[in-house]
Amino acid sequence: MAVDIHSAEGRIIRQLIPLSTLPFSKFEAICAQINIESAEEGKFLFERGDERNELVYLLDGSVTLQTEALKIETISADSPSARFALAHQIPRKVNAVANSRIRFLRLNSDVVKSAQDGNFEENESFMVVEEVEDNDDWMTTLLKSPVFRALPPANLQKILIGMQELRVEVGEVIVRQDDPGDYFYIIKKGQCQVSRRPAPNAKEIKLAQLGDQDTFGEDALISGEPRNVSVTALTDVSLLRLSKELFLTLIKQPTLKYIDYREAQDLVAKGADLIDVREPDRYKPSHLPMSINIPFFSLRMHLKTLNRQHPIVVVCQNGRMSEAAAFILMRHKFNALILAGGIDAIDPAHLKAPSSFPIDDGVETSNFREVSGETGISAASSQVFAEPSSLQDDMLKLRRYLQQFKTKYNILEAEKKALEMKYVSLAKYAESLKAELAELKKADNRG
Repeated sequence: MAVDIHSAEGRIIRQLIPLSTLPFSKFEAICAQINIESAEEGKFLFERGDERNELVYLLDGSVTLQTEALKIETISADSPSARFALAHQIPRKVNAVANSRIRFLRLNSDVVKSAQDGNFEENESFMVVEEVEDNDDWMTTLLKSPVFRALPPANLQKILIGMQELRVEVGEVIVRQDDPGDYFYIIKKGQCQVSRRPAPNAKEIKLAQLGDQDTFGEDALISGEPRNVSVTALTDVSLLRLSKELFLTLIKQPTLKYIDYREAQDLVAKGADLIDVREPDRYKPSHLPMSINIPFFSLRMHLKTLNRQHPIVVVCQNGRMSEAAAFILMRHKFNALILAGGIDAIDPAHLKAPSSFPIDDGVETSNFREVSGETGISAASSQVFAEPSSLQDDMLKLRRYLQQFKTKYNILEAEKKALEMKYVSLAKYAESLKAELAELKKADNRG
């Protein structure tokens, strides 16, 4: 019997994971095939060893997961854990037994997986708006990110359980620049400001404003470096946070992909882009030939100049900053891979200087939000590790040099716009200082 997607049951089912991330048309198609079942107290929904390819969700009542000798967990329909399929590993590792009269549904795993495939290809304007009207459905928001969508369901469930909720008042500093990283944050409700001091005694620069369901704090957790920005509450803010240990175990480790130098050679030869995220003063003396230098602090600013159709190999000095850069790229739907060990792990004979295209950004200008646009110009030559020998190869190399110059042009255009905005801001600040000075002179003359 089909389920009306606008009914109370339909709204409950819409919150199940991963159904909450599906476009409206695919969710509606699944609801047309759903048959809600009921079971009495003591009834087994499935038994240990069951190999049926099904996702079983609890809609009403409670269920105990147990073995023959041990009760492992009791799940109620109104608990966060009920948004996930019950004991979803196949074959089943436990029995699921009804504690009272329950209502539940079974879904074919292959049907759900098929609905998930190509999810991002559909226009998100077809999503049902009211599903997250209370701004509390942070898990659904995360699952729309390629990084979180690829995590195993068991990890997502542990993330859900491990999240801590806290509230901060307007003006409170949530993370402070140069402090060690301790938590990954999700804004449930409220507004925050991101800022940075280029030097200890420099004036604080406002970089971005974050709102409901934005995230922050992951860079320092992944790289192991101190916080590079401060985040301050602009309003009273409701936050969710995940500890560093859980973030690294549940999110970082299963997400990041590493390759060695030889694998990087093969990928770049096939057209992958090579990005070095070190600071210019580290990049210039020693770097891989034909690599593009985009310092980590300015990576988000330059996302629109990169090509999502090409894999991106990320390199830094020792591999740690590359991890943070790759995480950013993956969040923005790039296929990013990390050169394990960084420059330190490469034979110096394979490196060269001086640099071809360093991009010295000076200070971080990240806006912490996804940049729209799916197209860009490839940043690296596919002949990064070899010189052409034939006329055909010479022509190919010239074309790729042209691509690289176009990439540089796009990057300079982005920097130009950022500098123009900074100039306007400084001009306004200068005018305000002039006005204050004039007032001071008037007051002095009156005195």
